[in-house]
Amino acid sequence: MFIKEIINTLTAPYVLITAAAILLLTSLKYPHKFYTNRVGAIVFAGMFLFLGLSILDPNFRLIVTKPDNVPIVGMLFLIPFFTWFAMREAVRNDQRIAEGKPLIEQEETAEKVLTWPDLVYTELICMVVLTVLLIGWSMALQAPLEDPANPSSSPNPSKAPWYFLGLQEMLVYFDPWLAGVVFPGLIFVGLMGIPYIDTNPKGNGYFTLKERRWEITTFLFGFLILWILLVILGTFLRGPNWNFFGPYEYWDIHKLEALVNVNLSEYIWVKGLGMGLPKNPLIREMFGFLIILGYFLLLPPLFAKKWFKGFYATLGPVRFHVMMFLLLCMAALPIKMVLRWLFNLKYIIGIPEYFFNI
Repeated sequence: MFIKEIINTLTAPYVLITAAAILLLTSLKYPHKFYTNRVGAIVFAGMFLFLGLSILDPNFRLIVTKPDNVPIVGMLFLIPFFTWFAMREAVRNDQRIAEGKPLIEQEETAEKVLTWPDLVYTELICMVVLTVLLIGWSMALQAPLEDPANPSSSPNPSKAPWYFLGLQEMLVYFDPWLAGVVFPGLIFVGLMGIPYIDTNPKGNGYFTLKERRWEITTFLFGFLILWILLVILGTFLRGPNWNFFGPYEYWDIHKLEALVNVNLSEYIWVKGLGMGLPKNPLIREMFGFLIILGYFLLLPPLFAKKWFKGFYATLGPVRFHVMMFLLLCMAALPIKMVLRWLFNLKYIIGIPEYFFNI
């Protein structure tokens, strides 16, 4: 029981996301120590051991074995494996480049095979194996079909499909116009703009980390920490009333968390200055406007002069500021999450009169 309580505490969202971010950044800083066969075997053996022992707990087993959640459990192993495999190949290629040897991809493409029979046989075997797997899966698990929709009886918790759980988690910290429209729109625009912002030809067609460290770090942080981890939180740790529950904690529908979310203007005017809130929303929220404007207008020049001099010289002012705007928008999510968890901060700018909240 004591070990379960420790694990429930360590899987609090702010602890989990912080630990995952530190582990990811540390592994990318020292890739030769992390992305090896030995470390990979130890990590995945530990993951399987944790799953095997945890499945003995009835509360854990109830959540993990739900037919809806079984594919997410598989994703917990597949995504780390392919991330580790790609990084291991990148480390091997970086070593080969340093030693003057040909790339792994160059050696593999030098060995030509015929489409028939080599490729067709391999595809046929994969098709048979996957067909057997899907048939066995459908026989072992009941189809996750629920009762017909009833507006008078909503499920608790009411969750979106797994691929939208990241957006649903974002709605906890941002208004719908931001979490459901602006941020997804920026994601699509940013993805389309990557080839025009980053024109570096290195790493094109082969694995490498040393030549693309910044780009790979940014992508993995955005994909693993700000998307996959949010899906995991929404699937396994968000329970009734959208409260957080530990992996071994019973999903009690009567659990209540006394949280009083406070806007930044209330912290400053009421708690800091001991005054009432001004009636004029522009005056009331002027501190929030200053913070947001400073965040987007002052940080890019500061980064260009101090930490990102090389990027500014390579990209130029226009592409650099577009890149910084997208990065700052991406960083806004973990910043807002930490502020909510630590200070119960609801909105930096809160103008409900005009439905404008940030």
